[in-house]
Amino acid sequence: MNFWTYIGDSYPQIITLLIEHVKLTAISVGLAILIGVPLGILIAYASKANKPVLTAANIIQAIPSMALLGFMIPLLGIGTVPAIVAVVLYSLLPIIKNTYTGIENLNPQTIEAARGIGLTPLQVLTKVQIPLALPVIMAGVRIASVTAVGLMTMAAFIGAGGLGYLVFSGIRTVNNNQILAGAIPACMLALTVDFIIGLVEKLVTPISLQKGDKAEKIKKRTVQKAGLGAAAVLLAAVFLFTSIGTGNQEGRTISIGSKDFTEQEILGNLVADLVEARTDIKVNRRLSLGGTQVCAGALKSGDIDLYIEYSGTAYTDMLKYPPISDMEKVYETVKKEYGERFDLAVLKQMQFNNTYVLAVSQETAKKYGIGTVSDLSRIAGTMTSGTTFEFSNREDGLTGIENTYGFKMGNKLTIDGSPRYTALAGGEVDVVDAFATDGLLKKFQLKTLTDDKHFFPPYFAMPVVREEALEECPELPGLLEELGVLLTDDVMAELNYKVDELQQTPEKVAGDFLRESGLIS
Repeated sequence: MNFWTYIGDSYPQIITLLIEHVKLTAISVGLAILIGVPLGILIAYASKANKPVLTAANIIQAIPSMALLGFMIPLLGIGTVPAIVAVVLYSLLPIIKNTYTGIENLNPQTIEAARGIGLTPLQVLTKVQIPLALPVIMAGVRIASVTAVGLMTMAAFIGAGGLGYLVFSGIRTVNNNQILAGAIPACMLALTVDFIIGLVEKLVTPISLQKGDKAEKIKKRTVQKAGLGAAAVLLAAVFLFTSIGTGNQEGRTISIGSKDFTEQEILGNLVADLVEARTDIKVNRRLSLGGTQVCAGALKSGDIDLYIEYSGTAYTDMLKYPPISDMEKVYETVKKEYGERFDLAVLKQMQFNNTYVLAVSQETAKKYGIGTVSDLSRIAGTMTSGTTFEFSNREDGLTGIENTYGFKMGNKLTIDGSPRYTALAGGEVDVVDAFATDGLLKKFQLKTLTDDKHFFPPYFAMPVVREEALEECPELPGLLEELGVLLTDDVMAELNYKVDELQQTPEKVAGDFLRESGLIS
């Protein structure tokens, strides 16, 4: 599939995500202006507040964006609120600093003359200082606005939508068309925002400070005002139109979440489609939220009501038990303790076991005669691993398997998502972690190594639901059990392959499977 074919097939989704991106960016920049400009004026008048305010803004700017989101999620949950708050905080520095600089660097004689003709301090500020400082202030707003467009792509990590969804989904599935479908509109949006703010900057700059013929400047300004007015009306209409129907929904409603990789998006859509088709429950889809901690936190806080977890992940990562291979013990322990500690119901396990595996290229497997992890241990010291962040930092991950099999990798790289497969194909790493049902294993034709010492715990998929949601929607266990019986290892691997290699959307793959299996009509 070429780029233009992908655009033709996916343009409704791209337009929807673009509108989400514009709305989130506009709200964030608007709030940043409302906060930053008054703060800039304040520190221009109260010199003692200068250093503390600018220092705080500089510190916020220095915090990595993903780290800031990590701090936000426990406090604000997931969705648009933490994304907007994060972008507002990042946008404050240029606005505050330029406002302060613009007012502080005005000619003192001009200010003195304004006072000399009897203007009050407020009149001096509103009629002299702000108008003269506006070009500098708007330059800060311009920088903040363009930066906000790029920063808002991270909103996709916490279910807020926007063009970042396409970019990160494309990276995970090695789909360059999808990456470009998100990156190009984001770039065009940034250029458009820069152009519009540039026009506003000219409009707010006093005519006396602009070069050229006065009559010509007035004529040009009239045209610019008309254009900006039309753009503002159009933007307001889009906001209003897209907001219709997004208010409170009557009847039963459930929010379904998922982690941020292919299989989880398919599972999220499978559950959502099944629930919508077979019940009167309305579903809010909060898919591709992030890793285990993000989804579990969203579930405990009530931001979502249900998502599919894996038994081994819950046992080791959430409950902090050392990994074991006893499937029944793992499941029963998780079910019991999730109920007691988190008030969460763990439903019946599905049929497929998406356990961790180590994988190498076919060439490496033949060259060294590798078929098991024990075989790998003989030569691990000369090899480079490329593993995900979660696998690198978990007891049931790289450290645990090294201890169990008694080897140390020669070199360790942490590469999240599908780029580790690309690195393996390019010879930059020798071994990667993967999931047993990962469609990219088939796409890259990799050799999975047998865990001959049975280190990895079972990772059977299991729905986790808030108790309150289960009481309101008691038909959920029966529906999800019907679905879970059909999802074997081979079936799940094939569904993943359709997304990862055949470039079908998770929504289409899920819908097709449910219809073909007779679960929905």
